[in-house]
Amino acid sequence: MNALKRFPKAFIAILLLASLAFVGYSFSNKTAGVAKQLEIFFNLFREVQLFYVDDANPEKMVNTGINAMLSDLDPYTEFIPEENKEDFNFMTTGDYAGIGSVIRASVEYPLIAEVYEGTPSFKAGLRAGDKIVSVDGKQVKGLRVDKVSSMLQGTAGTSITIRFLRIGSPDTLSVSFKRERIHVPSVPFAGILQSGVGYIRLNSFTVDCSSEFEKAFKNLKQQGATGLIIDLRGNPGGLLIEAVKIVNLFVPKNEVVVFTRGKVKDLDATYKTQSQPLDVNIPIAVMVNRGSASASEIVAGALQDLDRAVVIGERTFGKGLVQTTRNLGYNAQLKITTSKYYIPSGRCIQAVNYAKRNEDGSVAHIPDSLIADFKTRGGRLVRDGGGITPDIALPDSVFSRIAIDLYVNNHIFDFATDFRSKNEAIAQPDSYTFSEANYKQFLAFLNERHYEYRNDTYLAIEELRKIAKDDNTLEYINAEIVKMEQSLADKSKNEIEKNRVEIINLIEEEIVSRYYYQRGKLMVRLKSDPVLQETISIVSNRAKLNGILKP
Repeated sequence: MNALKRFPKAFIAILLLASLAFVGYSFSNKTAGVAKQLEIFFNLFREVQLFYVDDANPEKMVNTGINAMLSDLDPYTEFIPEENKEDFNFMTTGDYAGIGSVIRASVEYPLIAEVYEGTPSFKAGLRAGDKIVSVDGKQVKGLRVDKVSSMLQGTAGTSITIRFLRIGSPDTLSVSFKRERIHVPSVPFAGILQSGVGYIRLNSFTVDCSSEFEKAFKNLKQQGATGLIIDLRGNPGGLLIEAVKIVNLFVPKNEVVVFTRGKVKDLDATYKTQSQPLDVNIPIAVMVNRGSASASEIVAGALQDLDRAVVIGERTFGKGLVQTTRNLGYNAQLKITTSKYYIPSGRCIQAVNYAKRNEDGSVAHIPDSLIADFKTRGGRLVRDGGGITPDIALPDSVFSRIAIDLYVNNHIFDFATDFRSKNEAIAQPDSYTFSEANYKQFLAFLNERHYEYRNDTYLAIEELRKIAKDDNTLEYINAEIVKMEQSLADKSKNEIEKNRVEIINLIEEEIVSRYYYQRGKLMVRLKSDPVLQETISIVSNRAKLNGILKP
């Protein structure tokens, strides 16, 4: 009886009501097996709570069971408990209340990885590279990043005090300011490039991103843009309706952009353009890669199917599944896949069939034998079965392993932090150049850190040394191991020089971001983007673009 008293009766009542509801549903659908399994589940849950030797957290157990159950479906169907609701809202709106900084883990203290321009942290003078010591007097050394982020967020208008360490300052510094409602722009950069071509970078499809996009496009038109590049590379998608609105800017009213089909026919919908377009003639290219998904694929695929734009880059991710949210009560929600979407030609670009899994539980891409042919409005051949295939295939640049190593292990980030502490200002992003003298400073910075490029060969030699030591043979081969390590050290220096250009590009991006934030970082990245240069040449040549759009 003591165990029964400890167990929350309200929680039992909720489970019983849920079970009864499902029982009614099950019998009405002639699936008594569902009722049987639910009864077994409840009985098991009750027995564990009553008789398990230690206290078991009922809420945690149920959450674990829910997440395990949903893992058999697809990765987009997920349970959103009350405590995660704010994160979910941020994903769909781009808004949250906090200080406007991205936090990253560090050796001792969490550090600020990025500051959004115009936010409270920006106005308070915080910088990327600052290490957070305490928040409102509470020490954060050793805390997980998500815990520190929760401490920084809060109700708009509430005060916060942050103590932090900054390179070049011997003592800790302190700032106090108020949290604000933060909006992360969906369009971080738009501008006129070479040959009068306009460029819009769209990061996500959050609430009202179409309004941001429309404003950016109108500004480009006022500046005399004669063509348009829409950059959706790495854009994971978001709200379907925002994708429809963006397509509407460039195609006539009453055009089908996307339609959805699922189990519940009442939820099927067809989304057409609702307004008069802004421009049905301007040449358009849409840039995509493997990270372009969902709503990004609607925009790229619809404009391709309607022969309104040339798609350039890599084959997209292939997410043709639509999610809706269902209220579960107690401020909990279920984000559930309810249908698949189809673009104007009739094709679905979903790449993976989660309903048919392999014996080991893994999922496979749709086989070529099941991929069907479709036609664009003008008669061009397009296919379904896995993302949007670009009209012009151009692979994204692949970084060398040493450049990735320098970036991932924060050598470039830390050098930029050191650089910012010693240089109060730099040139504008479109004219800034990392000089030869600066590059020598970076090499000296690496030497001070005793940097060694630890590739797979290096790790294998370390393992060989360990094995030889265990076998008591190290003294016989140690001289040879030292020679190999020296050779690798020399190769490391050669690798840095060999990949000098891309390493400098990464350093320039990081340094410029310290002075001109996200917009400046993007501007620098675009200067050395070969895919963008090819896209500009296509958009600025009307005859070439029209030739691609012909069947």
